[in-house]
Amino acid sequence: MGILVKRVYEPVAKADGFRVLVDRLWPRGLKKDAALLDQWAKELAPSTTLRQWFGHEPSRWEGFRHRYAGELDGLAEQWRPLAERSTRHPLTLLYSARDEEHNNAVALKSYLDGWLRTHGPR
Repeated sequence: MGILVKRVYEPVAKADGFRVLVDRLWPRGLKKDAALLDQWAKELAPSTTLRQWFGHEPSRWEGFRHRYAGELDGLAEQWRPLAERSTRHPLTLLYSARDEEHNNAVALKSYLDGWLRTHGPR
């Protein structure tokens, strides 16, 4: 099935499958009932300190990914069910940032894909 990444403001599609917002803060200008989320996993978002340090600065992307992976290492109970679900059903990680290439959902997808390649679902 796999993991998709999509901006939360984009229209909902049937192919989205299970929709999870992975931002710590609620997206500006979006009503909660309009988001059509299955889960808001704010605990999987980068810490406030890391998010503020990164500031969506592309030159800090690799450092952000590395530090964020360190945070995710301690949150396996929260992300593992999503990774395992993605092997059976579509999973879409939603984010609100304008930058489509350098955001926490992209980094989280990469982290989960890496874990699935080496460990697979349990």
